[in-house]
Amino acid sequence: MKYELVAGFETHIELATKTKIFCSCTTEFGGDPNTHCCPVCIGLPGTLPKLNRKVVDYAIMAGLATNCEIARVSKMDRKNYCYPDLPKAYQISQFDKPLCEHGYVELSTGKKIRLARIHIEEDAGKLIHKKGDTYVDYNRGGVPLIEIVSEPDIRSIDEAKEYVEKLQQVMRYIGISDCKMQEGSMRCDVNISVRPVGSDTFGTRTEIKNMNSITNIAKAMEYEFERQCDLLESGGKVIQETLRYDDATGETSSMRGKEDAHDYRYFRDPDLVTILLTDEEIEAVKNSLPELPTEKAKRYVEEFAITDKDAQNLTKYRRISEYFDKASEGLKNPKTVANFMIGQIFSRLATEADKEIFDIKTTPEQLRELVKLIEDGKIKNNLAKTTLDKMLESGKGAMDFISEDDMGGVDEGALTEFCKAAIEANPNAVADYKGGKEKALMALLGNVMKQSRGKADAAQVTAKLKELIG
Repeated sequence: MKYELVAGFETHIELATKTKIFCSCTTEFGGDPNTHCCPVCIGLPGTLPKLNRKVVDYAIMAGLATNCEIARVSKMDRKNYCYPDLPKAYQISQFDKPLCEHGYVELSTGKKIRLARIHIEEDAGKLIHKKGDTYVDYNRGGVPLIEIVSEPDIRSIDEAKEYVEKLQQVMRYIGISDCKMQEGSMRCDVNISVRPVGSDTFGTRTEIKNMNSITNIAKAMEYEFERQCDLLESGGKVIQETLRYDDATGETSSMRGKEDAHDYRYFRDPDLVTILLTDEEIEAVKNSLPELPTEKAKRYVEEFAITDKDAQNLTKYRRISEYFDKASEGLKNPKTVANFMIGQIFSRLATEADKEIFDIKTTPEQLRELVKLIEDGKIKNNLAKTTLDKMLESGKGAMDFISEDDMGGVDEGALTEFCKAAIEANPNAVADYKGGKEKALMALLGNVMKQSRGKADAAQVTAKLKELIG
């Protein structure tokens, strides 16, 4: 029997506020264990929490960016469970009245992964296991989170990966989190079940907890899908439980039975007031949002005739798109800027992390100046390329490497002499070209460009070489 994967995500994202959700302790990552704590965030008797307004604003931004309805009235609840990383024996979260509901994330195929809710809550501490002992670090306790809960709409591992990548991209774009999975500021719980292809009935689900890399999410889902299929094929039953994934073995293993809402004995937190929002407040947050990557990529394609693939590359990280926007201001053809960025600049950025940081010496204003020289007909593309290499190495502007003589171009007589010299110096390339190897002409073209110091027009050179060779 063939089975279909059914998955939904509970994604926890740490918000980039300077202080915690209910106290003034820092949210800075790292620090010696238990040094970013106070009586409020470790829940000492008699302490009173006070909700950080920035947390509410950031959660509204997340909801608006994912097409959610924003609740005018919401509240905070206590989620009760006993675990060493939770000193109060309850977590302050939201239950029946979350801040955001009924949104979606649209995939590249046009499919919409529905979002049931986005709610705010506090993070728990961190357990550290060493040589049979367990230590607790409460630095992370009280750091503000949003939890984004999707409907079980995901039907493949590729869809799961794209969904997480889209969420990560959008949250970084709007500036509410760095979403560094390796530091735990974005973590995913994956709910997964299988059912016979064609069936409308959901199977029994398991939950894989605290996944902190997209690669491991894919591997864990693949393993768990196969495990559940094999179990059903052999006549067994899937048990609803919470699992951990071991990236060393590539396998999932049981942590505990899967809890339901009634197990947490939710009740309203008596120390925190109701959250009331006006239409004006929500509109003000909406107006503060930047242009989102999907919208920006569409604009690049429609207005600048940039290919869809290049538009995706330019909008993947906010710093890159902002650089492109600044470099393109006032230019006739922003596509030239795109070509330089995706070609020469990206080639110097070895990893995705380098692209995200996008720390290069050349400013967008300097790149704009270089492209303007091309548009004004003062230099040719080949000279611009060699000049950009020097600019990227030094941080200097284009005019530090281009002289008045460089901007003079090459007259017809000089161009002919350069081409004759190239033909004479490269008899093998000439023979190959006459033999039908069109690419052999590139060696001659390169020779002419070197002689002219990049000032010659490539199309004119090519035409002249073909004329002279006959």
